[in-house]
Amino acid sequence: MIHNFKKPVVWIPLIIILFSGVFAFQVKNDKLFALAKNIDIFATLIRELDSYYVDEIDPDELVTIGINAMLEELDPYTEYIPEENSDEFRLMTTGEYAGIGALIGNRGEGNMILMPYTGFPAQNAGLKIADYILKIDSVNVVGKPTSQVSELLKGPANTSVKVVVKRDKDTLSFDLVRKKISLKNVPFYGKLDEKTGYIKLSDFTTNASVEVRNALLALKSQGAQQVILDVRDNPGGLVSEAVEIVNLFIPKGKEVVKTIGKLQNVNYTYKTTKTPVDKSIPLVVLINERSASAAEIVAGALQDYDRAVLLGRKSFGKGLVQTTIPLTYNAQVKITTAKYYIPSGRCIQAIDYAQTRENGEVTTVPDSLRKAFKTSNGRLVLDGAGIEPDELVGEITYAPISYTLVAGNHVFDFATQYFYKHKSISNPMTFKISDQDYEDFKKFLVGKEYDYTTYTEKSVKDLEKYVAKEPYFDEIKAQLEAIKAKVNHSKEKDLDTHQAEIRKILSEEIVSRYYFQEGMVEAGLDEDPAVELAISYFKNPGKITQTLTASTK
Repeated sequence: MIHNFKKPVVWIPLIIILFSGVFAFQVKNDKLFALAKNIDIFATLIRELDSYYVDEIDPDELVTIGINAMLEELDPYTEYIPEENSDEFRLMTTGEYAGIGALIGNRGEGNMILMPYTGFPAQNAGLKIADYILKIDSVNVVGKPTSQVSELLKGPANTSVKVVVKRDKDTLSFDLVRKKISLKNVPFYGKLDEKTGYIKLSDFTTNASVEVRNALLALKSQGAQQVILDVRDNPGGLVSEAVEIVNLFIPKGKEVVKTIGKLQNVNYTYKTTKTPVDKSIPLVVLINERSASAAEIVAGALQDYDRAVLLGRKSFGKGLVQTTIPLTYNAQVKITTAKYYIPSGRCIQAIDYAQTRENGEVTTVPDSLRKAFKTSNGRLVLDGAGIEPDELVGEITYAPISYTLVAGNHVFDFATQYFYKHKSISNPMTFKISDQDYEDFKKFLVGKEYDYTTYTEKSVKDLEKYVAKEPYFDEIKAQLEAIKAKVNHSKEKDLDTHQAEIRKILSEEIVSRYYFQEGMVEAGLDEDPAVELAISYFKNPGKITQTLTASTK
């Protein structure tokens, strides 16, 4: 009995393996058949539409719409890139294109130069912010979409292009030579005081790590003894660049990020391979809700190794990896192929797209299901919802009048007029508009439309809407009208009440006219709560040590 009982047990695993293999083969064949069948149906459908539909159709456009609709069901990062969009995609991943080196956009009256990039043809030739573009070569571009104007400005490197613009009351012509443009990943770095260096990292395209390395070395040579690395509003990019940036601060041979997907060839562990520039310099990293992907890898890895104090707000939570795969006819597809895991073992992906597809609502990982991990020093960190800072810095909020003045282009237009009247200003960190400048701004606004609803007005309107349904509404209607009259805002009064923040916004916009993108970043650091908090940490080294050490409570 015992012998006979044991015998089937030996064969059971073999039988299971055999049937599993058959089942797997059958499932694979079924999927291949379903794939082939549906592709055939789709091709037949397009062909019949082209033949029988009452109006002419564009098969290319219809197929592209169908592909995009299909990919939208997966996640926002899986994307079809047709041949005609390959240049734009290359710009996103490498930061390189050939053109005049200027950001353009429409400010209501037409397309204009919004930002000439320092050191490139537009800026070198003398094009300025707010120059309205009238002609490009022989093409009149007044009224044309921004995308068309942008395409006309781009072209092969070392080719000439003539740009005619309107500046104030003058019409000016510029002869430029297109160059290969490589956008900076580090738009600004500098010393905030005798000891503190600051590096703004805005992107992770090719050479991001080289730019950060050069900035770090330059700051150290200038006497910086502590560094702030700012990745706020950084949408991410190349994983390899993130690894190299982490390697600037931690030793060789350390794991930075691991990617794990369905296929073996996408699984990879990225480790540091070089000697760090400085593995002990005090370091603070600034993050916010718009820090994503590669920015989160940098912040998360430095947090996991207790190498930096993180200040700001919880990051975006993108723990997905995309791979670009070439298709026929020079098209490409960017596919989410893996999730990434930082050194502590956590994945910071916040949205579960599989669940979202099932129930139709955005599904995030509930706090109760977030798993705890530990940093090198034993500090607890959680997965499933981005990178959480070591200390929270609240978001800066602005009054409705400030938003309206910016959205209505009044700040932009006043800064332009100021630039036409003043040849120079002091450096970005010290420049502030004067009392007379602010009075001039108030006069500038006379007769201009900038209406808005204050928070109090909205609350009263909401109250009135709800109370209107009640039977006692007529009894309190007069009281409500009195409250509305009392809270009805005065634009002139708001210009005085919120003068400090409006003056700061105006000053930063004016600085951009003289010092471009670099100046705007530098000017924005003045009275920045996160920067001020970082400096307070540096002034108290014991606080940094305490923050990076596991609590004994």
